[in-house]
Amino acid sequence: MISSTLFAISTTRTTFEFARIQSNSDWILPIVVAVLVFTFVRYMYRRDTKDIKSPMLGWLLTTLRATAFLGLLLLYLQPQWRSEREIVENSQAVLLIDTSLSMGLRDGTNPRVANRAQHVAESLKSSDILKQLRKTHDVLVFSFDKEIGQIASFKKSGPDNPSIVSARQRPKLNWQKILRPSGTETRLGQAIQQTINNQHHKPMAGILVVTDGGHNVGITPETAVQLAKEANIPIHAIGVGSTESQANVRVSDFIVPTRAYPGDRYSVTGFIQSQGLEGHTVTVQLLSRPANNQNLRPQTGTGQLIKSKSVTLGKNGEVGSVKFELKSEEIGRRTLCLRVVPPKIDHDAEDNIREADIEVINRKNRVLLFAGGPTREYRFVRNMLHRDKFTTVDVLLQTARSGVLQDSNKILSEFPNTREEMFKYDSLVAFDPDWQALHQSQIQILESWVAEQGGGLIVIAGPVYVGKSINGWIHSPEMATIRSLYPVKFKHRFAVLNLAERKAETPLPLKFTPEGLRSEFLHIENGLLENQDAWSETVGVFGYVPVEDAKPGATVLAHLSGPLAAVEDKLPVYFADHFYGSGRVFYMGSGETWRLRRENERWFDTLWTKLIRHVSQGRMLRGSARGVLLVGRERHLLGDTVEIRAQLTNAQLEPLSTPIVLMQLVAPDDNTQAIQLHAVPNLAGTYLGHFSVQKEGEYRLELPIPESDHERLTRRIQVKVPNLERESPQRNDILLGQIAENTGGNYYVGFEAAVSGASLASQLKDRTKTTIHTDTPNPLLERTWLRSIMYVICTFLFLEWLIRRLVKLA
Repeated sequence: MISSTLFAISTTRTTFEFARIQSNSDWILPIVVAVLVFTFVRYMYRRDTKDIKSPMLGWLLTTLRATAFLGLLLLYLQPQWRSEREIVENSQAVLLIDTSLSMGLRDGTNPRVANRAQHVAESLKSSDILKQLRKTHDVLVFSFDKEIGQIASFKKSGPDNPSIVSARQRPKLNWQKILRPSGTETRLGQAIQQTINNQHHKPMAGILVVTDGGHNVGITPETAVQLAKEANIPIHAIGVGSTESQANVRVSDFIVPTRAYPGDRYSVTGFIQSQGLEGHTVTVQLLSRPANNQNLRPQTGTGQLIKSKSVTLGKNGEVGSVKFELKSEEIGRRTLCLRVVPPKIDHDAEDNIREADIEVINRKNRVLLFAGGPTREYRFVRNMLHRDKFTTVDVLLQTARSGVLQDSNKILSEFPNTREEMFKYDSLVAFDPDWQALHQSQIQILESWVAEQGGGLIVIAGPVYVGKSINGWIHSPEMATIRSLYPVKFKHRFAVLNLAERKAETPLPLKFTPEGLRSEFLHIENGLLENQDAWSETVGVFGYVPVEDAKPGATVLAHLSGPLAAVEDKLPVYFADHFYGSGRVFYMGSGETWRLRRENERWFDTLWTKLIRHVSQGRMLRGSARGVLLVGRERHLLGDTVEIRAQLTNAQLEPLSTPIVLMQLVAPDDNTQAIQLHAVPNLAGTYLGHFSVQKEGEYRLELPIPESDHERLTRRIQVKVPNLERESPQRNDILLGQIAENTGGNYYVGFEAAVSGASLASQLKDRTKTTIHTDTPNPLLERTWLRSIMYVICTFLFLEWLIRRLVKLA
């Protein structure tokens, strides 16, 4: 952020003064003393030199003695030098521009009409509002949505100073790019309050707020208005958007499982949202077609009609759901399409369709359970997986005696020793194992399986081996590779008391992060609200192993909450997830998900089924023998940054060594963009890239495999606008008018009204402030001056003595 103090003009001057002289009357005594001393010295030398014929000699001696006394008088008056700085701070005008997602809405039925943010950007570019403001004020430009951030600063212009200082150090700003809507919330009150608090010591002429008035989170604007009134800062509001509620129905989300098995029964859920159509009935259709991996632009909204339902629309912004039960039959990938047949008055036909892919896989998920002891978590997970007809489960229980029977396909006596043995598994679930029992060769095979083969790893912390404070694997140098697999950082070796598992007498509830709430593999019920309600009914956990924090790049999905959970003002990490090469690793703070069975046995089975499928998708969803394409999540909010990973091999099935590969991204409007994926150092064949989603709808990812015959890896992701930004998209004239009126400002509907007629710039008073700062006396200069005076006094007294000796005066 650019500091506004850059625009302050400072002038420094140094003044001389006597410390004992505070007013003109203070000079009376020094002058009287000086006159008396000079009179006495003159009288004395007239008497001493009356026998000397040269009168000039008498005057010389008088001058020497009087000068010495004058020097002593100067010392008494305490001469000193003081610096004064005159600081001129220009009057400031602050421009607050809304960049929340509601500013991305279009007003009107023409899809080519600019959205609200684009209209603001074009107005800033074409109008002279900034030029008019800069004639009198420094102009600071901030964007606000969920947070506030400074994006540019314009210095007050004058005849000889037309310069511009911007946050990007560019004379011309790309307003379209800077003001692109991305915020999932509109915190109007907080933005005004924070601006006043940050700039309260500056001469603010006023705040110009450009918004649709869609405040939905944070402190109320009324609170910020009161603060502005106390600071005597007028707020001028410029409203954008339309006050009319456009009749529209849309598919806000479409949830489809990533994969299924032949004969599986599964459900798909669509979420329908409407504005201005309360009580209307629409038909929701479900269509299906084979997914075409070779076509970058499949015909959206087509397919064979499978089922349909009638849905009655609710109130403005209300989201209703429609669920279809299906049975997977054909092997391969299919595209499911949810389509709403809208009424004639529907505002936007482009948001009536959502698509998603599902892959029917004709092979079982191969899971290895690796446990340090027969914990409840281990036993329940083992039994559940053994009953699953789409899973084969092998077990390695380190404390088991030879010959002990367990419900599994195969009982291992030792960890896999060869790549062939390890690479046949899709996922490994580690229940607090003794990693130190593994040889280094086994550890390297495990690391290669995760990083290069996309193996899925679930690690559950426990008190026996993770909590081992002395000589445990947590701090052993030989176990560095194992620790690198975990998405969390463990506490240092001297925090002995913090390593042991913490126990609580009352259960600690889970607090999911926003990323955790949106992670479908943690959903134990269909639907976001239903899932949150289900987790809130669970008992929580009674123990956990504390860690220092999540690693950079890892995603914390859930913390433990409650008054006994916080340590050093931080909530403990309980669920965390990250990519390791092309594989995924999921961390769990303790093995207590078996407690879900107390509330609903299905929740436990659902969680572990989804969790194992989530981490093993790098193996199960390999679209080609040559590689796999992975995304962090398949559902995103508008403005999110999507992380893409690919694990690729060459024609000889060895890790690809090309430094960059190109992926094609097809946006919902069918525009295609090339995304570069860069090779990850130290992870052969692994590529990483990012892109930001700026349109609602479905994005299609297509990665042509290098050195192949037009072979492609494909994925889809869904992007939606948060409901908060959809509930009240109309321009709020009442709120914006009250903000302006109560602070002494004006309300303008659109930029045209703000710049036409009486100029908005003329409504802002010039509050340029001049401040004089007086510094303390300069001690170095003072010592130098006093030393000089002493030298002069001594010199004159010496000359007087020498002359008296030469002329033989007593």
